[in-house]
Amino acid sequence: MGTWATVNGPNVPVLFDASVLQREEKIPEVFVWPQLDRPSRDLSLKGRETETEVPLPVIDLGGFWKNDEKTTREASEVIGKACVEHGFFQVINHQVSPDLLTAAHQHINLFFSLSLVEKRRAQRKVGESCGYASSFTDRFANKLPWKETLSFEHSPSSDVCDYFVKTMGQDFQDAGNVFKEYCEAMEGLALALMELLGMSLGVGRLHLREFFEGGNSIMRLNYYPPCAQPNLTLGTGPHCDPTSLTLLHQDEVGGLEIFINNKWHSVRPNNDAFVVNIGDTFMALSNGRYKSCLHRAVVNKTTPRKSLAFFLNPPYDKIVRPPNDLLDSHNIPRKYPDFTWSVFLEFTQKHYRSDMNTLAAFQKWLTSRNQP
Repeated sequence: MGTWATVNGPNVPVLFDASVLQREEKIPEVFVWPQLDRPSRDLSLKGRETETEVPLPVIDLGGFWKNDEKTTREASEVIGKACVEHGFFQVINHQVSPDLLTAAHQHINLFFSLSLVEKRRAQRKVGESCGYASSFTDRFANKLPWKETLSFEHSPSSDVCDYFVKTMGQDFQDAGNVFKEYCEAMEGLALALMELLGMSLGVGRLHLREFFEGGNSIMRLNYYPPCAQPNLTLGTGPHCDPTSLTLLHQDEVGGLEIFINNKWHSVRPNNDAFVVNIGDTFMALSNGRYKSCLHRAVVNKTTPRKSLAFFLNPPYDKIVRPPNDLLDSHNIPRKYPDFTWSVFLEFTQKHYRSDMNTLAAFQKWLTSRNQP
């Protein structure tokens, strides 16, 4: 069963100040996760990635950019197989500038090195999806994640650079410019992947690209401080992304784990690659054919970890409904009702704590809400 969130958030007597808590020998009880959810091995930094590592398929996009039909078709087939099995793959030759990636990671460091008071100028309000969150202490009372995040929207109606300047001040114009360029690069890459996903589903190369163009996407900066008791907590708890498509760039530390064949597997960082995964909204769009896979993030004792996560979404008011070509070709009944991204987002921010059952819980909530 999932955890239903309170609308206003409980009073939690713990302030997640990373500069303080990462030096504590014992972590507060609210960050301790149940035994079944905890990492099962000693989380020393070295050697962690090789112990239960999963070899995700690596898609080379070089042929796609050159409009090579053979390599493009082969890439779509490999992506389709991965999405049927577990929903995770990696892409290389993605045309995202190494200099842009370096600058983005540098600005993550600059933001999260600020004092807590300074970071809270961008404080995320309860019920909203964007802003600074220090472990969600204002929303949940237990199983708190050992992390800080800064989230902001990328859409035709929301300018990333303006967000940074208005929220953090003129000193953050450079950061705003970098993350605006980064979001534009991520959107371009994500829409290109939608062409390959459309081919793999047999709905046409442009159908999904056009569906997601002009969407209300979310960019998130993740920072996981060192933790004295990493075996007791998690950087991010087990969940499936409620969004459509996630593009993740990890630093060299590692910590992403995915749940395949009833076992947690780590994903080795690759600076040249993006880790891509299907989210719940896309799973509904594919009528359940492509999987939204359970994943989490672990932390370690010695080294902070950071990552860049871009979540592609459709426009708020677009109806999420499987393409007719997909339904007709497979002759399978509809598994999910029609919904919009705006309603699903509201559900995850105000009514439910995302886990492995988010889409099923949303389906029940939507059905009960629509009943007279």
